[in-house]
Amino acid sequence: MSADYSDFEFERRFFVRELPDALRDAPALIVQSYFLSDGGYALRVRVQATGVEARLGPDSDARDVLELYRSRVDFAAVTVKGPSVGGTRYEAERQLDPQVGVELVRRGGAQVIKTRYAAWLGADGWSLDVFGGANAPLVVAECERSGPVTDLQIPDFCVTELTDDRRFSNESLAVDPFRGWSAAYAQELATQGPRFRDDFGGNTTITT
Repeated sequence: MSADYSDFEFERRFFVRELPDALRDAPALIVQSYFLSDGGYALRVRVQATGVEARLGPDSDARDVLELYRSRVDFAAVTVKGPSVGGTRYEAERQLDPQVGVELVRRGGAQVIKTRYAAWLGADGWSLDVFGGANAPLVVAECERSGPVTDLQIPDFCVTELTDDRRFSNESLAVDPFRGWSAAYAQELATQGPRFRDDFGGNTTITT
């Protein structure tokens, strides 16, 4: 009998200093509200407007941007997540009516706003998240598969791996935004250097 991974996500995530302009393709505006964020557990409502590039900046307000583009929202979901362990995380997602999702995001929770770009790099599809608001100018690259992410071809713009660094989870960024600790993280990265996990098979680098 094959394993049922339908309610799990398998991903590896990476810190990016600057996303190549050529990869800013297939944008989607994403606004998320976290109604629970505690010890790696999260309850999230996400809304998405496919094809919208909102040109987010450090002053972007999630509710204002959502109101501007609410008629373009074409997907919404409520998601329950458990803690990430080695790139594997329990995740149960159920779709909502898009306008119900908009109202839930508007009315509560801690927000995260970002533009997500999609790109095929090497053997995998990647999500490239450029954050706005208090998390600007953070950029995170993510490779997600239906099973464990092994023997990964890592794009050369990925600076270091974030897979199990809870600070960079979206639910943590919602309550403790990157702006408040970006300088400390830059110093940490300069002191410790980049790290890439070697327990998922062999990593290779691809040039973009």
